[in-house]
Amino acid sequence: MLSFRSVLTGTLRKEHRGGGALIAALGLRKSAAGVMLNPSGLSPVSSSRRTLCGLSAARRGLIQRKMTENGVASRRGKVLTVDTMNPNVKKVEYAVRGPIVQRAVQIEKELKEGVKKPFTEVIKANIGDAHAMGQRPITFFRQVLALCSYPELLDDPSFPEDAKNRARRILQSCGGGSIGAYSASQGIECVRQDVARYIQRRDGGIPSDPDNIYLTTGASDGIVTMLKLLVCGEGESRTGVMISIPQYPLYSAALAELGAVQINYYLNEEQCWSLDISELKRSLAAARRHCNPRALCIINPGNPTGQVQSRQCIEDVIRFAAEENLFLMADEVYQDNVYAYGCKFHSFKKVLFEMGPEYSEQVELASFHSTSKCYMGECGFRGGYMEVINMHPEVKAQLTKLVSVRLCPPVPGQALMDLVVNPPQPGEPSYTTFLKERNATLSALAEKAKLTEQILNTVPGITCNPVQGAMYSFPQITIPERAVKEAKEKGQAPDMLYCMQLLEETGICVVPGSGFGQRDGTYHFRMTILPSTDKLKVLLEKVKEFHQKFTLQYS
Repeated sequence: MLSFRSVLTGTLRKEHRGGGALIAALGLRKSAAGVMLNPSGLSPVSSSRRTLCGLSAARRGLIQRKMTENGVASRRGKVLTVDTMNPNVKKVEYAVRGPIVQRAVQIEKELKEGVKKPFTEVIKANIGDAHAMGQRPITFFRQVLALCSYPELLDDPSFPEDAKNRARRILQSCGGGSIGAYSASQGIECVRQDVARYIQRRDGGIPSDPDNIYLTTGASDGIVTMLKLLVCGEGESRTGVMISIPQYPLYSAALAELGAVQINYYLNEEQCWSLDISELKRSLAAARRHCNPRALCIINPGNPTGQVQSRQCIEDVIRFAAEENLFLMADEVYQDNVYAYGCKFHSFKKVLFEMGPEYSEQVELASFHSTSKCYMGECGFRGGYMEVINMHPEVKAQLTKLVSVRLCPPVPGQALMDLVVNPPQPGEPSYTTFLKERNATLSALAEKAKLTEQILNTVPGITCNPVQGAMYSFPQITIPERAVKEAKEKGQAPDMLYCMQLLEETGICVVPGSGFGQRDGTYHFRMTILPSTDKLKVLLEKVKEFHQKFTLQYS
C-alpha cells in the first residue's frame, strides 16, 4: 500500500504541473530549486500531517477530492465493509443471543450504576446455561478436572481414589501427561473408547465402534461439521436440509452461513408438538421443486418445545428417511432430561438397529451429545461427541481431514465428556455422592417443568403444553390486534414487542418465538426452567401479571 508521504508527494507534483489549486490551498510556495515549501520553510512532506491538521474543513475536502482523482483515496478505504463481506454471514441470525439479550446486558449495567428500575435484577431465562442459573456442578466431575489441571493435587489425601485413578488414566492419554497438549483431531482414543462403551450400554448391547466416534467442541461443532459435508450444488441442485419449526436457531444460522436451503416442517402444537409424517411428506414435496433435499434433522427431546418423541414416531421417521434417501441427523443432547409420565428417551441408533438390516445397513445417521445439558450443565467446557453410522469410507476420510483443520476439540472438554459417559460405578468411593447429586438435579428439573406448565396455564391468553423433557417451555401467547399493529409500525415481530416490554418492565429475559419459527398468526416465547424453584415461581408470577397488564393496555 502507498504511504501517505508518497501519496501527497505525487499529488503535489501533479498539481505543480497543472496549475496549483491544491498548492494554493495548502499555502505553499515554490523554492528556487522548484521544491514546494510552506511559509515555515519546511517541505510539505516533512510536515504534511501538521499542515493538514491546521487546514479548514473546506481545504481538507479539496485535498481529499484531489487524492481521489489520482486514484489514491479509494485505495486507502476499508478492505472489509458490510457491502464487501461474505453475504451469507449477514443472513445469519441467532435469537438466543439477539437484541433482547443485548438489552438485558445493558439493563444489568444500568442497575449496577444505580439507575432505578421497577426490579432489582435481570432474570435471564433466555438460554439453557444451567450453572449461570444456579445449578451446582457434579462434585466428582470437578474433582477429576481439578486433578487433571493441576496434577500435584494427586498427592492430596482429600481427593477420593476413584477420582485420582480417573485423572491418571486421562493424563496418561495426553501428550506430555498434560491436558494443555493437543490431542488427536478425532479426540483422545481412550475417551472415544469410553463413549463407544457408553453408547453400547445405553442401547442395550448394540455395538459401537470407537472409530465412528468424533469428539467435538460441544454438539454444535459436530452439527455444523456434518452440514459442511452435506451442502453442495447450485440453483435447483443446491442442498436442502429439513428442520423442525419451531427449531433451535443453530440450524437456521448454520444453513444461512453455508448458503444451504432451509426446509421447514412444522411440529403439531395441538398434539404436544408431535412430529407428523404427513407433514414431512408435504414439506419434502414442496422443497423438491426448488432444491435438492438431502438431510433431515430431528431434536429429541425437543428444543424449544420440550417434547419427547415416541418410539413409533422414531420408527416412522427412519422409514421416511430410508424411502426418501435422506441423511438423518439426531440431536440428542437432552437425552437424560425426560420428566413426563409415560415418556422415555429412545436413541435413533438403537431404534434403527432394532428395525433390522433393511434399515440398519442402509440409513446414514449422525447422532450428537454434549456435556452442556442433562444433569451436567457444563456449558463452558464445550465437550461433546458425534457418532456416524453407515458413512461411506471415502467421505469418512474427508470428515477426518475436515476436523483436523481445527486441530482438536478442547482437551478439558474431552476429559469431561469421558466422565459423563464413564461416571463413578457402584462400590467406588464417589458413587453415592454422584448418584445423589445427579438424581437431585433431575428431580428438581422435573418439578420445575410441571410447575411451569401449571402456572402458565392459569393465565388467560397463555397456553402451555406439558414440558415432557429438555429444559424449556414454549407457551403460546395471545397478542391483541393493537399490539400487533404497533409492532408492525415499529418494524418488529409482535412477540418481540411483547418480550422487550416484559424485559423493560419486569427484568425477565425470554426469547420471542419468532426467533425459533412458528406458524403464521401464532406467537410464543421460549423460557428456560433452570432458575431455582423459588426464583422460577417469582418469574412465573411476574409473567402472569405482565400478560394481564399487557392485554389490558392494548385491548
